Amino acid sequence: MAQSDTIRVAGNGYGVIGKRVAAAIDAQGDMTLVGVADVSAELRLRVASRKGVSLYGAADDAPRAMERAGLPVAGGLDDLIAAADIVVDCTPKGIGAANAELYRRKGKPFIVQGGERHAVTGHSFVAESSYAGALGRSSTRVVSCNTTSIVRTLGALKQAGLLHRARGTLLRRATDPWESDRGGIMNTLAPEPGIPSHQGPDAQSVDPGLDVVTMAVKVPETIAHLHYWAVQMTRPAEKAEVVAALLASSRIAPVRMADGMTALNSVKELMADLGRPHDSLYEVALWVDMLRVQGDELFYAYMVDNQAIVVPETIDAIRALAGRITEAADSIAMTDASLGVGAVAGLGFPD
Repeated sequence: MAQSDTIRVAGNGYGVIGKRVAAAIDAQGDMTLVGVADVSAELRLRVASRKGVSLYGAADDAPRAMERAGLPVAGGLDDLIAAADIVVDCTPKGIGAANAELYRRKGKPFIVQGGERHAVTGHSFVAESSYAGALGRSSTRVVSCNTTSIVRTLGALKQAGLLHRARGTLLRRATDPWESDRGGIMNTLAPEPGIPSHQGPDAQSVDPGLDVVTMAVKVPETIAHLHYWAVQMTRPAEKAEVVAALLASSRIAPVRMADGMTALNSVKELMADLGRPHDSLYEVALWVDMLRVQGDELFYAYMVDNQAIVVPETIDAIRALAGRITEAADSIAMTDASLGVGAVAGLGFPD
């Protein structure tokens, strides 16, 4: 595909999510990363420049600061927006909501991340559940890492006609690994102050039909999140049927204690062995040998890589807003192929 025929995408924010999204955009045959904007002149921007990414200043004084730091600067945020068909906002919570008004004034479709409220765009996105609703829209919100995992797993059970209601407990990492030296908690657990925690209602912003309640507690580690779920199914089922329903989603990866995947760090190490950039786990890593079925009750646990799971969703959201790929399955297949999603299932461990 000629570059002139691709979707021109701008990234605003080049932090934990922004740099991963930028790399994923660059890996798509139907997209062109026109550049990224940021407010800093830190080392990560030097790495981006070395990779050939065009840099823009996201604030009025940012281009000058970048130039003083020796970085090549292509312009300001207005210039970047003008060069793009779609803007992906990966700025910190609250900033994306403020930026939304700028994107609207410029007439550019945009995507914000899950730290923003549903009301910022009026649409919340998980590819397997709400792709069609995003087609041709002016904006959407890719929901948070935890919410993405909830919609993927419960959506797979719902698709198979097995889901009645679900109750989940989330063990949340204390902070991003990038910021482990700046915050987090030590020698304590910090419950989220309300039940339900915010992830359940957020999942319902994607699929209002989900009967889901979540409880969450922050724990003193930064690798990933861990979820435990108790699900009442619509009828009794065998374990094999339930596992097949969950793994019908390419973005749910089977892992097994018996294969050495005994903890979060083990799964991250497997991602490194697979050669994933940043050791990224794009899928939900679900322990299939831990999963239990008792009549119409289902119990399972899985891992969520908070820095990676929303990356493929963001790529699919770009295609949905562009309106060029109208079927969710087609976009998902393209994204999965480009990022190696499905590689864990492809290892073919015996049941």
